[in-house]
Amino acid sequence: MEVNPPKQEHLLALKVMRLTKPTLFTNIPVTCEEKDLPGDLFNQLMRDDPSTVNGAEILMLGEMLTLPQNFGNIFLGETFSSYISVHNDSNQVVKDILVKADLQTSSQRLNLSASNAAVAELKPDCCIDDVIHHEVKEIGTHILVCAVSYTTQGGEKMYFRKFFKFQVLKPLDVKTKFYNAESDLSSVTDEVFLEAQIQNITTSPMFMEKVSLEPSIMYNVAELNSVNQAGECVTTFGSRAYLQPMDTRQYLYCLKPKKEFAEKAGIIKGVTVIGKLDIVWKTNLGERGRLQTSQLQRMAPGYGDVRLSLEAIPDTVNLEEPFHITCKITNCSERTMDLVLEMCNTSSIHWCGISGRQLGKLHPSSSLCLALTLLSSVQGLQSVSGLRLTDTFLKRTYEYDDIAQVCVVSSAIKVES
Repeated sequence: MEVNPPKQEHLLALKVMRLTKPTLFTNIPVTCEEKDLPGDLFNQLMRDDPSTVNGAEILMLGEMLTLPQNFGNIFLGETFSSYISVHNDSNQVVKDILVKADLQTSSQRLNLSASNAAVAELKPDCCIDDVIHHEVKEIGTHILVCAVSYTTQGGEKMYFRKFFKFQVLKPLDVKTKFYNAESDLSSVTDEVFLEAQIQNITTSPMFMEKVSLEPSIMYNVAELNSVNQAGECVTTFGSRAYLQPMDTRQYLYCLKPKKEFAEKAGIIKGVTVIGKLDIVWKTNLGERGRLQTSQLQRMAPGYGDVRLSLEAIPDTVNLEEPFHITCKITNCSERTMDLVLEMCNTSSIHWCGISGRQLGKLHPSSSLCLALTLLSSVQGLQSVSGLRLTDTFLKRTYEYDDIAQVCVVSSAIKVES
């Protein structure tokens, strides 16, 4: 008859506890009016309850703090902290104690131990304590592996380990939209607007400490989430920056090419990497979390081989009176072009000057400015259309309509300059 040997008991005990902030104690107030049967009994009980706030007993939040009763939720971007304790439950002195803590994720295994050196000896009823910290950067299943090795008085080497599994959840849902702004009347070209929608998908409110955009090397960024009131910069979200569960907040940013890159149309045309969002928030009792998105990419605007933009145009013009505009023509291709400009009249817009004139050769990534004159025969908001550029090398014609709009008023109304 085969007898299995008894399972050997270890001399050391391992305890692991997650370290989190406490929460405010909550209770359910039960009250009634004095004319009811209990009279003032319920109110007196709440006044005698040490967990209630003196003078505000009907509030659910009390003055006491509650320690965590369970492991709780861990969200991406937060710092996971844990207390590890190895206690000598025996009456022997053990030697060469080595405690190792690893965090296993779906992609890697990380060593979180503060020291890999062994403790020479551990007397009875003594313990070895350690606190580990790790900023969580992956979602999904995580396993905390705690391993303990030691040597008994008899020289026997012992080893055991424990596994603690937990899930890392996603705290925020971030959606982005890009809007490519054509160069029109401003001196800065190729502006890009980024709209970021951030939704709190946790079960508790968040204090949004910072939401900023770190642009790529080719862009400067301007935040459009504040307004100037009486000389002070005031956020558009009001004085309270809290984001309630399932609420969404929209942030807007304007990116402008740096001067050294704005002059090179071919380079800016192909830029798809814009930058990355840096989001910092706080939850219960100031627990901080931080997320940084991967590089945000946009669909590069399709300018074609030749880009025509407006550098200057009046807002309002007089009916049947000539006015001037300044156009900028940029060669976005990788070859030299020989361009011819044609001006085609529309039902309301009439061009002044010679149509079909030669503009000469335009090298790659270079540009030229043209001053053109036109007039409108119809009042109201009119679109500037009818410009044609022909590349004589390839016999290819590029059409430009609805370039801009002007307000045409009667000549009897004085137009302010």
